[in-house]
Amino acid sequence: MERQAAVERVERLVETVVEEEMPVPVREVWVYGDVALGLDPVDRLDVYVTKDVLLRGDDPDAAADFEAEHGVKGVGKTVRASWAEANPEKLRANEGGYVAPEKCLGAQLLDDEEDVHLEVCNASFEDNVTQRLEGALARGNYENVLDPRGVCLWAEGIRSEDALEKLEAGEFAFPTLPAALEMLGADETEAQAAADAVASYRERQTGASVRGDVV
Repeated sequence: MERQAAVERVERLVETVVEEEMPVPVREVWVYGDVALGLDPVDRLDVYVTKDVLLRGDDPDAAADFEAEHGVKGVGKTVRASWAEANPEKLRANEGGYVAPEKCLGAQLLDDEEDVHLEVCNASFEDNVTQRLEGALARGNYENVLDPRGVCLWAEGIRSEDALEKLEAGEFAFPTLPAALEMLGADETEAQAAADAVASYRERQTGASVRGDVV
């Protein structure tokens, strides 16, 4: 998509988080990759969302009702019952039949056909970048490495207008992905292998995609 359209899409996404009830509380919204790098056009829009976990749930008693009516377990425990009642068509479950917060966020924030990837985690972007890289280096499996070149647009209820303006103007300066990963502790060979794996993963994605993570 054209750069201007990508930035406008990001702005609408932030407005949705701010103005609408989410399946789970959201604390941060970041963008990373192409749009943060100032590329035009943007091949794929990458968004990172930090969510809170509903440890005790907001309405555990709702679980049985939603399971009986929609065949989905866990509503009111891992996603808000009030959101599910207002948006039953956006309920998404994992293979075990339990409601999946990251997939529900994807249904709330994305259109199926748009080229947007959503990463969802309970940890902040910066913490998860480090955690994912450390895990990848330990296992030698680089596909889940998170591109650290990100820009925070909204956090803890505060929106960064300056960040949106800089995104639109392409004013952020970042190193190449291998160089960025080396700065975080990967050696030259590992950094290049990880960058290649990240690129390969992105190339295989089409339409809207969501990946959930818990740290």
